[in-house]
Amino acid sequence: MSGRGTVGTGLPPEVAPGALDEDTVARVEKLIEEEEGAQNRFTGLLGWVGTGLALAMALFHLWAAWDIVPTTTLRFVHVGFAMALGFLLFPAARRWRHRLMPWDMLLIAAALGVTWYLLFGGDMLGDEPLIDRYVFPEWQDLLVGWVLVLLVLEVTRRATGWVMPVVALLFLAYGFFGNLLPAPWQHQGYNSERLIPHLTITLDGIFGTAVDVSASLIILFTIYGALLQASGAGKFFVDFSFALTGGRATSAGRTVVLSSFLLGGPSGSGVATTVTLGTVAWPMMRRVGYRPDDAGGLLAAGGLGAIISPPVLGAAAFLIAEYLKIGYLEVLRMAAVPTVLYYASLLFMVELDQRRIGAKAGGAAPEVVQMEGAGALAKRYWFHFSSLLAIVVFMVLGYSPTTSVLYAMGVAVLLSFLRPESALWPRKLLDALASGAVQAVGIAATCACAGIIVGVITLTGLGLKFSDIAIQAAGGNLVVTALYTALIVWVVGLAVPVTASYIICAVVAAPALIKLGVPDYAAHMFVFYYAVLSEVSPPTALSPFAAAAITGAGPYRTTLKAWKYTLPAFVLPFVFVTDPEGVALLLAFKPGMGWVDVAWQIALAAGGLALLAAAFQGHGRGPMPGWERAGFVLAGLLMVFPALIQAAFGDAVPAPHLIGLGLGALLLLLHWRRGAGEARVAA
Repeated sequence: MSGRGTVGTGLPPEVAPGALDEDTVARVEKLIEEEEGAQNRFTGLLGWVGTGLALAMALFHLWAAWDIVPTTTLRFVHVGFAMALGFLLFPAARRWRHRLMPWDMLLIAAALGVTWYLLFGGDMLGDEPLIDRYVFPEWQDLLVGWVLVLLVLEVTRRATGWVMPVVALLFLAYGFFGNLLPAPWQHQGYNSERLIPHLTITLDGIFGTAVDVSASLIILFTIYGALLQASGAGKFFVDFSFALTGGRATSAGRTVVLSSFLLGGPSGSGVATTVTLGTVAWPMMRRVGYRPDDAGGLLAAGGLGAIISPPVLGAAAFLIAEYLKIGYLEVLRMAAVPTVLYYASLLFMVELDQRRIGAKAGGAAPEVVQMEGAGALAKRYWFHFSSLLAIVVFMVLGYSPTTSVLYAMGVAVLLSFLRPESALWPRKLLDALASGAVQAVGIAATCACAGIIVGVITLTGLGLKFSDIAIQAAGGNLVVTALYTALIVWVVGLAVPVTASYIICAVVAAPALIKLGVPDYAAHMFVFYYAVLSEVSPPTALSPFAAAAITGAGPYRTTLKAWKYTLPAFVLPFVFVTDPEGVALLLAFKPGMGWVDVAWQIALAAGGLALLAAAFQGHGRGPMPGWERAGFVLAGLLMVFPALIQAAFGDAVPAPHLIGLGLGALLLLLHWRRGAGEARVAA
């Protein structure tokens, strides 16, 4: 929000004016608002106040990344900024949109007051420091604590919707009244004097790990993404992808896959990436023969890929590093092969799409891109590629993730002046900084609200109880426990955003896998990937819904198509946790394992995903009968998920990998010969 308009609202900046009709724009903006909240658009004095507050938030965090700020101060101020900016930006209800109401001003004042109390007032009004009083709190500590909890719930409701606050309230009720529940869910029950200080004073509740990561890393990456968007990096990646893949029958699908990967850094949002690609790619996909639901499914799958694409990987990836106490570069290393295999799976689907829909050649790239080839675009805007490498290079040189993203921002700003249309002059730079802060408000609110849930879980011991219950229900079987865990993460992801889903399940579901001997990093990566799957799962399947609004297809049919495109790759995480050799896909080496073993595991996974992609498409050289599709599914599962077969049949199926490889080769031979025979008959 600025004096002349709004920051961080509406369609992504890569969407060309006039690319969508007014009704479609309204539907897409509504879907984006479901993820990012319906923001006020103030002008005049209120616009300048909003921009100033957002800019102050951004500058504070840039200073905290450069200088040493106590962790409690950083977390308190981060949540305080998020609450104040959230109450200013997000109306209590749509009918009060674009108006600052009296209760908004009251809530902003309360947010600032609570933040002041946490920073200074608590120590001034008590006999001992605030942090030392969480066991025996003063009455004013409880009052401020209750106000803080209510403020966090309300700002989260405004920014993300009702679901997350309702879930947090249910966990609060469990913390207060767990003594009334039957075993094994029962605990002693806690009163306000014990529960509220735990949630609001210690670093185990609202100001826990999630807020720490949000304050120290996530907001810096949202600011970095806003700088890249302002310099035109997102538009360049879309244009470059179209120019590089244009002119061939499969160029439409290939462009979506390539663009989604390149946009992962500047965007970091599944919905924003889907909308950006859809507005440009849908006309091209329609011309080459894609049906609206197929096109929407592929666009949503590409948008989801932006969440798992380095160097950003979405907010949950930063939490993985913090929970596991490892470097963020380690998380990037573990995600490298699964990300490549995800996009390989999409490319398999795209290649089969060409045959299934009979893609027509030509009509690929938009005219504006056809006028300038990929080489010419790269020559003019080559510096935008630095965004894919800068952070990683700085981390390899030994800098922390915080320092690395800070230096990467400096590189992006300096390189932007190589082209006049990309230059981040002061006004443009300040607007980008403010936009980055605004984009972090919803994430900060989600992390703070998730802290309430995590605080209750840690205080009551629910995480350990839940893991025991899951293991007992699965009979101690690792494969069944992994299936239960995937189902739990998926169900939680239906209700809450990806970041919140990971936070909750990291403390509830992952311990069950770890207890059964799964390495902690593999368990957390498993939870992360299934939390990401919620992005294309109803009722919060915002990416497919946004794609459906653009293509005109039915939203739920588009969601099912998105599942078709993504599910082959999401079988892959089971390899991490059920196959002792599967950690090779995370580039983790067990004793006696070398690069040859890693290459073998990658080859098996890639081959299995190709077979599963063919089965889900139901088409190879020609249409597949049902028995052939079933055979491809079996062969793919034997190669990708051998533990499932061994769990079902035991030692009766030795060497599932090799059996799957042989079965797949036989089916491919039969399918190819049948397709060749049909082609001769048709001729």
